[in-house]
Amino acid sequence: MTPFGVRVRELRKAHGLSQKQLAAALGVSPAYLSALEHGQRGRPSWWLVQRIISEFNIIWDEAEELVELARLSHPRPVIDTRGLSPAATELANLLAERIATLDEETVARMLALLRSASSCSPTAAASTGASAAASIRQAGQGNDADESHGTGS
Repeated sequence: MTPFGVRVRELRKAHGLSQKQLAAALGVSPAYLSALEHGQRGRPSWWLVQRIISEFNIIWDEAEELVELARLSHPRPVIDTRGLSPAATELANLLAERIATLDEETVARMLALLRSASSCSPTAAASTGASAAASIRQAGQGNDADESHGTGS
């Protein structure tokens, strides 16, 4: 699931709508809406996000939040590290390799770390990237033993 899909599902249920009803109101198929809610579709278009905002009469901060959730909800992001530091490339690769094995607490800590880095200087952000890579390496160490016994993912 994606953050956007979870939020759309919450809004739909809070308004007492079925997927079929909301899909009809938005001009999409129920299958597409289901896939969007379950994170099996790519990032929604700007137009669809605007239709959802209009359908639920969402304003101001909540509308901005929904737009941001849509931006951050691509289920298969591509990370281009050309021109970045070796630590940034390591971070991207470790995250790609191990994200499925990270527990929710580790994911939450990394999200907090990365969110705080978005408002700091480039030097501090580079340090944060190195810290995140270290967190992924550390979190993955316990899972490496599981993988060798065929219990990992």
